[in-house]
Amino acid sequence: MRVVGPDATRAYLRSISVLLLLAFLSCSPRDFLTRRLAADLISDSPAFTDPQVFWLKTGVVSNRDFNSPESMVLQHRGWIIGTQQQKCPPGVEPSPCWDVLLAPLGVDVFRPLISAPDFSSNPVSVRAARRELVAITGISKAGGYADVEFIWRWFALNQVGAALYDEGVHYRSTVQFRSYDDGWRVVDKTVHTNQSLEDALRNAEPVAP
Repeated sequence: MRVVGPDATRAYLRSISVLLLLAFLSCSPRDFLTRRLAADLISDSPAFTDPQVFWLKTGVVSNRDFNSPESMVLQHRGWIIGTQQQKCPPGVEPSPCWDVLLAPLGVDVFRPLISAPDFSSNPVSVRAARRELVAITGISKAGGYADVEFIWRWFALNQVGAALYDEGVHYRSTVQFRSYDDGWRVVDKTVHTNQSLEDALRNAEPVAP
């Protein structure tokens, strides 16, 4: 039986340590799908960072548009007023129609949010809110794929966003991640039957905060 001396043992352990260190250094932080990495990748994704745009439409609108949830909020705030029109222009239905104008309060709210050249256009876009990640609630891995469940909410950018999007409501979404040679990435486009981040945000379910 061969007896290995202390020096040989130390040399062997040093070699193993060097190999382990090299293996560790060759790994990118993106190689390990942690909740921190998942949160960073979701928060940096264009589908998540794109602001929520509200389209303000004035002039003659259909009865359905005038009584939409967003329009009702603006009416309740005293930002828009509508005058009923018995005859609708071609392409605007169902009747009755409404001639919608900004009330003085509405002018004060919307004018600072719209650039001068755009204020006379119709409809007018207003950046109202953005998404804010609350927490990563679970990661389920299967080979080179993973499903990540997360909670998010709306963060109002102005008075319009505060009126239309309740910051107290939280939403639960699930998105797929995929492992590549340079690490994990959030799926931007639908792969097979799994949801992209854009689909996950669109199909989000409200949850209790």
